[in-house]
Amino acid sequence: MAEMKFIRGYPEYMRELIKKVEQTRMKRKDYTPPALSKEGREEVLKLHPDFAPGGKRKISIGPNKGEIGPTEVVDLLEAYPLIEKKDVDLSRADYSPEILIIGGGLAGTTAALWANNSGVASKDILLTNKLRHGDANSIMAEGGTQAADRSNDSLKKHYIDTMGGGHFANKPDVLRALVEDAPFIMDWLLKLGAIIDREDNGDFVEKWGGGTSVRRLHSCRDYTGLEEFRVIRDEFRSREIPCIEHYPTVELLTDGENRVTGTILWNIETGEYKIVRAKATILATGGFGRLHIRGFPTTNHYGATCDGIVLAYHAGAKLRDVDTVQYHPTGAAYPIQIVGYLLTEKLRSTGAQPVNKDGEAFVFPLEPRDVEASTFIRECYVRNKGIVTPTGLRGVWLDTPLIEIKNGEGYIEKAFPGMKRMFDRFNIDIRKDPVLVFPTLHYQNGGVETTPWGKTSLEGLWVAGEVSGGVHGKNRLMGNSTLDTMVFGRRAGISTAEYIKSGKSAGKLTLEHTKKYVNQLKEAGIKTKRRAPILLPEYRGKAALARMIDIF
Repeated sequence: MAEMKFIRGYPEYMRELIKKVEQTRMKRKDYTPPALSKEGREEVLKLHPDFAPGGKRKISIGPNKGEIGPTEVVDLLEAYPLIEKKDVDLSRADYSPEILIIGGGLAGTTAALWANNSGVASKDILLTNKLRHGDANSIMAEGGTQAADRSNDSLKKHYIDTMGGGHFANKPDVLRALVEDAPFIMDWLLKLGAIIDREDNGDFVEKWGGGTSVRRLHSCRDYTGLEEFRVIRDEFRSREIPCIEHYPTVELLTDGENRVTGTILWNIETGEYKIVRAKATILATGGFGRLHIRGFPTTNHYGATCDGIVLAYHAGAKLRDVDTVQYHPTGAAYPIQIVGYLLTEKLRSTGAQPVNKDGEAFVFPLEPRDVEASTFIRECYVRNKGIVTPTGLRGVWLDTPLIEIKNGEGYIEKAFPGMKRMFDRFNIDIRKDPVLVFPTLHYQNGGVETTPWGKTSLEGLWVAGEVSGGVHGKNRLMGNSTLDTMVFGRRAGISTAEYIKSGKSAGKLTLEHTKKYVNQLKEAGIKTKRRAPILLPEYRGKAALARMIDIF
């Protein structure tokens, strides 16, 4: 058997290709390709995975029957519930909080604080987590949070940028809530002790994001989500709000009609079930990156398996915009150990340039994410100007050394310690060498439809964060995701507290909605062994984390 050679850094043939990047670097340093025209964007978007042939089908049952979604998502919506009435005893509840929050990322933790701020005692709130408190996409957010708080900016500009980025499919009232609350959220974070990057004069450092018309991104180096979560979780813990870890929700409970009354939790380690009766429930379960839509690698954490959409749909909630998926343009394409990991958009906003194998800057670096990702795909699979890795993946260069040429020596270590550390592990110095990138599955654009206060079409059920649909339309702009979690986490917390104060009594605990769901599946002729929610992703056999992308 031939000995497998472990490569650290770049193999020799990739080193030869890097020479073309180096030869053109100084010619490119003062050149930025122009933004695409409206027609140019429309043309290149035909290559986006959302529009490439295949990969989607119609939903056969439920409130969104007849609408289109990714096959991987529709498979879960057309799966049988994970649990049956015979599996649990619903005659008593193990926990009876006033407010139940499912999910412990930025959205859920923020909701708990604001429910408490609104008069609900800490002991009457229960936050449950599939994994640990904080195992969420929230802490992996790198680039920043948008907030229109400069004199040259405005709420209207933030609104228009986001509406345009979302292809004008955003829900207007929900989007208005997002932009109007943004400056307040930044002020709240500062009061909690968040360390946000500042200029020497004390002003916020604010950067460009793809699709923004002004600098609006507030960040903490490239650890923004982690820093935001740090201060919010510290506040959560200081208030001693009850929290259960390693207990995913396997099904919501209803009163048999249109009201959510609690949930069934399952202990990952022991297999034990716990019944929760609650007057109000907030779903903050995050996205679906670990479904690896269309075979793409993902930036998402291990628990992002579409649970919230499945649970809400079982109970009868309406969904919105689940047909669109966000692929971040700059996912790592080499080395294989970090394929799909996020390389923050802020690298491009501070000077890093996408470059093809001939050393050409081929795209405006800050197009909206769907457009930028599509140009990378075109360069690799249509123009054949991508770089092929030793494992057969393709990518384009992100010329990171330009950052220090434009901003001064030491800038990368100061502004991007996380990025530098990630590549240092593989003997790649991003101050001296470009890195290879290709689009990676990043965000669930759609989700459960809500009002501006997080209310769903079901009584007793609110949603917040990535599980919700409407605010981002068909494509999310950078910096609006962490903002989304905190704006609507806060609003859901306040709204559920008001609901509790109205004197609503606890409802019956039943699984009647799952019986109705099963009947719909049978009437539609759906025969499958699939069960949902799946809770954890599958990586045995062909289902590997770093997979070949063969839809092109």
